[in-house]
Amino acid sequence: MFLDTFVLLSSNPDAGFLASLNNRLNLGDIIATVIFFTILMLLLKKFAWGPLMGIMNQRAELIANEIEAAEKSRAESQNVLEEQRALLKEAHTDAQSIIENAKKQGEATREDLVQTARAEVSRMKENAAREIATEKEKAIAAVREEFVSLSIMAASKVLGKEVSEEDNRELIEETIVKAGEGR
Repeated sequence: MFLDTFVLLSSNPDAGFLASLNNRLNLGDIIATVIFFTILMLLLKKFAWGPLMGIMNQRAELIANEIEAAEKSRAESQNVLEEQRALLKEAHTDAQSIIENAKKQGEATREDLVQTARAEVSRMKENAAREIATEKEKAIAAVREEFVSLSIMAASKVLGKEVSEEDNRELIEETIVKAGEGR
């Protein structure tokens, strides 16, 4: 309606624009509307905008705190991740060290076993050589005994008389010793 009045007033150039506008508009209504609108805006500011802005500020602070907590958590997670990586690297290094030590220890044990086996073989050879020498001495003694017995029998047949076995044994022993020295 206001727009219609404005169009009508502007189409009549003879009449005073303001005078005709004043006749058509009620200045009291406009002032009352402006006062009521101002009061309404003040009431809204006090009772609606103030608490609403307070809630918005609290929400902004809450979001800022949550973002800050998330950043701290991310930084903490990053630190924990770095620590875990360092521990994993250290564990890997320790594992490599343990493997190297085990290899060295295994090599040393192998060398010890080889040395022990060689010493055992050497000892067995020495024992075998001693046993052979002992058996050789026993064989030589047995051959001497047999030789003495045969010599006594041959001598008793040649002499035709019996010589005591003790005398014959001494004679043969002397002969053997002299024969041994002659070699």
